[in-house]
Amino acid sequence: MSKDKKISHFFVHLLLILGLGITIFPFIWMVLTSFKTNGEAVQIPPTIFPQHFNVDAYTSTIKAIPFGSVYLNTLISTVITVVGQVAICSMAAYGFARIKFPGRDLIFILVLSVLMVPGQIFLVPQYMIVQKMGLLNTTVALFLPNLFSAFGTFLLRQFFMSLPDELEEAAILDGCNRWQIFYKIMLPLVKSGIVALVIFTAKFAWNDFMWPLIVNTSPKKMTLGPALASLSGQYTNDFPAQMAGSVMAVIPMIVLFFVFQKQFIEGVAHAGIKG
Repeated sequence: MSKDKKISHFFVHLLLILGLGITIFPFIWMVLTSFKTNGEAVQIPPTIFPQHFNVDAYTSTIKAIPFGSVYLNTLISTVITVVGQVAICSMAAYGFARIKFPGRDLIFILVLSVLMVPGQIFLVPQYMIVQKMGLLNTTVALFLPNLFSAFGTFLLRQFFMSLPDELEEAAILDGCNRWQIFYKIMLPLVKSGIVALVIFTAKFAWNDFMWPLIVNTSPKKMTLGPALASLSGQYTNDFPAQMAGSVMAVIPMIVLFFVFQKQFIEGVAHAGIKG
């Protein structure tokens, strides 16, 4: 390797290391603050490491809110939202990509138009629908409006469109019906796109704040976002407790990403070049 290339690689790696440090520093600060006392968390000048690592903030957070119920609500809502979106969006995407029917492109444009409108606009009609159904303060209200995603449909449609027509033609000659073609042949071929959709959807559902706060007022029916926000006081804030709650809340998403990071990166990369 020439000297110029070595210098170039050095600066590239230096920039990557700096970017990594800037990205990961807030997370490290959050973890370290969770082990501090409230006095250490607000002292000026601030200290990076706590004088003594203690778990008082974690125990106080678990006692301050019904953490078990909140965690379970968030988990149930996330799992059902992910399953619902993968099922509904994959079928819709397959229909828009592979089945020709009158008005297909117009309907797809209408679906995509949802992405052009701020999500807050739908809060009032969604709330009224949930209220009329008598589902306020229930777990069902948390995930019901999120079972379909225009983004998920668009993402998976890109993958289905990239598959060759010969696959379907061969399956039809073998006697497969439309459902068998979709479930047994086409769906396994878009696995990377489904994994990307799973991670995107899980992240959205796990971190959702506004909708759970609107439809559920009971502490035992809340999700992690609103529950952790309730730790903020009017005049004072227990920063270690807030950081401890945030650490416990973010762990599942970190684990999910590290387990499926290869498929996630592959799915996002392919979605941008397929069409």
